[in-house]
Amino acid sequence: MKIRQLGKTGFMVSEVALGTWQLGGGWGTPFNHELAKETLTEATKNEVNCFDTADVYSGGLSEEAIGQFTQSMDEKPVVITKLGRRLERQDKDLYTKENMREFILGSIKRLKVSQLDLVLLHCPPSDLYDEPKVFEALDSFKVEGLIKNYGVSIEKVEDGIKAMKYEGVSAIEVIFNMFRLKPLEKLFPMAKEKNVGIIVRVPLASGLLTGKYTSKTTFNEKDHRTFNRDGQSFDKGETFSGVDFDLGLKAVEALKDLFQTDNLIPYALKYILMFDAVSTVIPGASKPYQVKQNIEAINLAPLSMDQMNQVKAIYDKYIKPSVHPLW
Repeated sequence: MKIRQLGKTGFMVSEVALGTWQLGGGWGTPFNHELAKETLTEATKNEVNCFDTADVYSGGLSEEAIGQFTQSMDEKPVVITKLGRRLERQDKDLYTKENMREFILGSIKRLKVSQLDLVLLHCPPSDLYDEPKVFEALDSFKVEGLIKNYGVSIEKVEDGIKAMKYEGVSAIEVIFNMFRLKPLEKLFPMAKEKNVGIIVRVPLASGLLTGKYTSKTTFNEKDHRTFNRDGQSFDKGETFSGVDFDLGLKAVEALKDLFQTDNLIPYALKYILMFDAVSTVIPGASKPYQVKQNIEAINLAPLSMDQMNQVKAIYDKYIKPSVHPLW
């Protein structure tokens, strides 16, 4: 496993990390603690040393599972967690020092640590970036020793650009994949210039870029891929990266033709890792075998310039008109 530096944090993290939104069984299913442990074990066996979680994933059970798993480890992985989605509504005025402290202390307890490695604001409203007091509070938590580093997870590229005006922002988590190329224009160059780590989330577009879905594929009724396709519950961009499912399938077929395979997972992840602004990519896994699938990307040869250009051409043809202006 290759490692990369996570921006100003100084952490050296595996270039493929583990996303834990669906840890313990998957979206819409009861949390399975044993399955979560097996998945985390498989990740560490494959030299994954970075876990991404949030205080709302499975109501805190994701953090608890990670805390129990890492408690006895001599060399602990870097754990990235997020706060803000426990608020009653997404309002910049609710990101008070008191509320954030409460969320941080909750994560510390569930993760069984004395200090958080890296805490991210969890896709806060865009007008929050005009509130210096929020970032001053985060600075004070560093001084107090509650957190080592902080950053933001974003929906829109513009939010990441605004966030980087605050010196304390060490990392930005952003959706970037073959169906989301806008970060390449301004966000990535600025992050490199300012030594801000880039954590890539939703790298497989909610599974669309695995290549395994068809027009007949269905999902659990409690799975966001069923109930949030049009943004009914949260930002539409979180589900299939905001791509219309049927249109996405057409683009996927073009990608399969390009790479001459039905399994796009390693190619989709390798594409992301071709960009040196990226510190780590966090594909999710609910089962151990999915961890193995994700790790295959590190053994793949670098994509050729022609392949990179053809991915861009497929994006321009199928995806860009509807997705690029929004996020």
